[in-house]
Amino acid sequence: MTEHLSGRTGGDAVAVEVLDHTIAVRPTGEIDVDTAPSLEQALKHALVHASPAKDVVVDCSGLTCCDSSGLNTLLAIRRAAQESDTVIRLASPAPQLHRLLEMTGTLALFPIDQDPPAAA
Repeated sequence: MTEHLSGRTGGDAVAVEVLDHTIAVRPTGEIDVDTAPSLEQALKHALVHASPAKDVVVDCSGLTCCDSSGLNTLLAIRRAAQESDTVIRLASPAPQLHRLLEMTGTLALFPIDQDPPAAA
């Protein structure tokens, strides 16, 4: 099942895919102060379908940039996910995002997957 939200990041819709064992959130382009609300909306939608047995995976392979607004969104959703014992994972983060996570001391808060989840 694939759901596309009306929110936009970098000109493209943020896709939320409900897969067998995971919920994939696929933003593209830049995540900044203008586009972070779309990512937040998509992640909140993903949490509705998530569970301790069904992680949320943010497919970062289509991101070109993520600033502090995007990071704050990820951190806020991670906190919300913890309340239901759900894990937020990051897949294929670009070097820029990986560096941002390292510099802010938040890398250890997110499990990292080398590859994004396969499409439905």
